Amino acid sequence: MEQLKNFRLSNLLALTAAGIINAIGVTIFLSPVKLYDSGISGTSMLLAQVTPEWLTLSVFLLVLNVPLFLYGLKKQGALFTLYAIYTVCIYSLAAWLITDVLPVDVSFASPLAGQDLLLCALFGGLISGVGSGMAIRFGGAMDGIEVMAVIFAKRLGVTVGTFVMVYNVILYIICGIVLQNWILPLYSIVTYGAALKTVDFIVDGLDRAKCAVIITTHADEVCKVLTDTFECGATRLEARGGYSNTQKSMIYFVVNRFQVTKLKDLVHEVDETAYITISEVADVYSANN
Repeated sequence: MEQLKNFRLSNLLALTAAGIINAIGVTIFLSPVKLYDSGISGTSMLLAQVTPEWLTLSVFLLVLNVPLFLYGLKKQGALFTLYAIYTVCIYSLAAWLITDVLPVDVSFASPLAGQDLLLCALFGGLISGVGSGMAIRFGGAMDGIEVMAVIFAKRLGVTVGTFVMVYNVILYIICGIVLQNWILPLYSIVTYGAALKTVDFIVDGLDRAKCAVIITTHADEVCKVLTDTFECGATRLEARGGYSNTQKSMIYFVVNRFQVTKLKDLVHEVDETAYITISEVADVYSANN
């Protein structure tokens, strides 16, 4: 329970917004035209359509998700489990309010996109992706299948992403068989793709930074020109060439994507033999953040 000391009210508020946003994407755009979200959310939507009326989407969201989060308690930790269950409860509550309480007709068409399947698939995926991405970014989750993926993927010899993808492919095949119609499951794949990219943007940031690793024998000069030009610090490590066995320095430096070309030019002006690799980083944190 030591992790609960890191509990933040600001995270809880963000997770509240995440649950509401996800519910809007699903109930306003997807559910009215029988398109399906991914994971447990999509499974709940399908079950709600083929079971008695009192077994609603909100009921299945809780019944299916909460046990999965509790099962993953030991692996994921108490704080994550608390955040995740809270987020799903908000999602379930907001979905119930939209479909059964608020004066919004979502019985046969989207109030905003009508029965246009492409618009519903795209905007439903985008909006639910914002909700799911916010949930992950602030320490929780919207879907128990992601927890199962973390627990079982390694045992099955697959990646977490592959585990989730296989689950969703099976879900959409079952949807097609149950509905005896493959158009809706195919559009649901569009929803899944839009949501997946949106989650990446929300979790990793719209403007990812670039990390430059520079191997050089002129470390002092390179560090000076970089720090003077970009007005930020550089990290320097001593290294040795694996083939030449000569003493070198490795410089770690972070820039934005618009500064990459300038960085390469500056480094090669100082040391034309410098070896530079550029990779993408999702977020940059410092003591001032």
